[in-house]
Amino acid sequence: MTSLLPLVLCLALLGAFAVAAGSQTETAGDAMMHDYLAGQAEYLHSTWTEDIKSREEWERRRPRLREEYLYMLGLWPLPEKTPLQPIVTGTLDGDGYVVENLHYQSRPGLYVTGNLYRPAKIEPGQRLPAVFYVCGHSGRGRDGNKTAFQDHGIWFARHGYVCLIVDTLQLGEIAAIHHGTYREQRWWWHSRGYTSAGVECWNGIRGIDYLVSRPDVDPERIAVTGISGGGAATIWIAAADERVKVAVPVSGMSDLRSYVEDRIVNGHCDCMFLHNTFHWPWVRIAALIAPRPLLFVNSDQDGLFPMDGNERIINRLERVYSLYGAGDLVDSLVSIGGHDYRQDIRQGVYRFLNTYLKDDPRPVTDSEVDLVTGSGASVRHSIEPQKLRVFATDADLPKDERNTTIDQSFVPLAEVVPPAKGEFEAWKDGLLAELRRVSFGTFPGRIPAAALVRQATTETTVLQTELGIRIALRRDVGEPPEKPRRLLLVITPPGEELDAADWLEGTRKQRDLVYWVDSRGVGDTRWTAKNPPNYVARSHALIGQTVDTGRVWDIVAAARYLRERHDGKLPVYLVGSRGAAVLAAYAALWEPDIAGVIAHQPLLSHMEEGAPQFLNVLRVCDVPEVLGMLAPRPLTLILADQSRAEGVKSAYRAAGKGGRLRIVAPR
Repeated sequence: MTSLLPLVLCLALLGAFAVAAGSQTETAGDAMMHDYLAGQAEYLHSTWTEDIKSREEWERRRPRLREEYLYMLGLWPLPEKTPLQPIVTGTLDGDGYVVENLHYQSRPGLYVTGNLYRPAKIEPGQRLPAVFYVCGHSGRGRDGNKTAFQDHGIWFARHGYVCLIVDTLQLGEIAAIHHGTYREQRWWWHSRGYTSAGVECWNGIRGIDYLVSRPDVDPERIAVTGISGGGAATIWIAAADERVKVAVPVSGMSDLRSYVEDRIVNGHCDCMFLHNTFHWPWVRIAALIAPRPLLFVNSDQDGLFPMDGNERIINRLERVYSLYGAGDLVDSLVSIGGHDYRQDIRQGVYRFLNTYLKDDPRPVTDSEVDLVTGSGASVRHSIEPQKLRVFATDADLPKDERNTTIDQSFVPLAEVVPPAKGEFEAWKDGLLAELRRVSFGTFPGRIPAAALVRQATTETTVLQTELGIRIALRRDVGEPPEKPRRLLLVITPPGEELDAADWLEGTRKQRDLVYWVDSRGVGDTRWTAKNPPNYVARSHALIGQTVDTGRVWDIVAAARYLRERHDGKLPVYLVGSRGAAVLAAYAALWEPDIAGVIAHQPLLSHMEEGAPQFLNVLRVCDVPEVLGMLAPRPLTLILADQSRAEGVKSAYRAAGKGGRLRIVAPR
């Protein structure tokens, strides 16, 4: 048993616990959101049949699908391939092999540390098959997780391969972050369109660039493989880069029914997922590898990758490969046991790679040599891990590294130029179209009015905004005005007890009819926000939404319900403070019958703490542009620092409606 076992057993137990936790006592909000998410996941899962209509249809769609796929990883448009600047910092001579400790920069300052294993003797001009090996979640501290998988590199080198094993972003020699939304509360990753999966994919693409630049590598015989997080990265890289001729993911992918409905997402970190912007059935990602040889490897007692999901995936992959008449090029290997490498897995992986890279299908009989064995203080390595360090001492770590802050720059922010006079409508239409494409793709042309479920009390009404989602609408306590002139719909801030007396009383007028809307996750529908694993919020990204996307839907549906209830005679204004003010702006953006917005101290960037988050929104625009797009409707900003509203002013002036923007200081 390898030293990977303690870690992977912990992960498997975490996954099993996550599933069991779903059967424990839940709040009404937990149950509501699980049923909703499971239903959405089931629908997306069912759309996989679109991919097997015909080979011609699949090939026609492939260019667009590839762009969508790369976009969902934060890699479209493709980043510039800057100089790799590879440096070998040391070499080791082994028994029949040589190790080169090296690093390259997949982007300036984004260092990838790795060990390259090659045969000790290579004939002049000889070009060998190469394996890009991506590591699983095996913590090795300062030595990097590449050292846990050294036995694979040794085997490949002894059998005539060049094998590059690289550290992951989080568990490498320069430790950074995979767990942005899983644990670190970096929900702005959703708005920036950033996922650590994108970094691992890009590091792999650039690693292949390095391999093909070497005179000892045959660029036509390159494979990628790895287990767990490395299994996921295998799929990311092979689907993105067609220079990969063979792919062998080991325990690296399940499907939406498993991740969402069965809550297996709880056992996984963020590097295992892209943001499902274009609402794909998950198996489509792996299907992009077809018709190149693919061995899908799993274990029958793996709590992180349950067998029912494995069986669904391989069945669907076989159907896609059949379009090419290449059903013999995709296969599955199931091992008995938990989340780990065992002899049958190693032998199967090596034999598959030998078959398709060396035309050698013979059984492998020497897979159990030089294994990393034991655990903790008793772990045994063939090569002392410190000798595999690329940066031998902490003093050698590069001062210009961007690994630890790469989430802040990996996906570029949009640079929106304010509209010139006479160009407002074209400016607005362009932004709206892109927002609908990449942030609000689940919205119909117009969100329907909510349906009445019941009148809970004199002041409280329960509404259904979409199938399975119920929210509360509360009228202000006291007698409503006899002849109201307008209706204010105040948005209850998620996660806060709102005391609006100070600012709302200075905003409302004597004949205002005031309601409060408790969108999903607020009040009686609040769900358990356990950090980690943040099941509800993270699952939304897997179905192409965010929690706040749903809240905008709820607000629009409630506003339309109220307007219909009052026969369309009362203008409906949305009112909110801070993050709720931003929700109000987006709701008004998508619902033309909302008369105007009153925003108290609105958060003016999705990067601010407490701001709502929408997939990819910062790749399109930020809050000031959204507020500006509300022109020509009346907008009141209650704002302490009025200089922060210059972008909003510019948009209203360009629309010729500067007088409808009112900016006042808070009381």
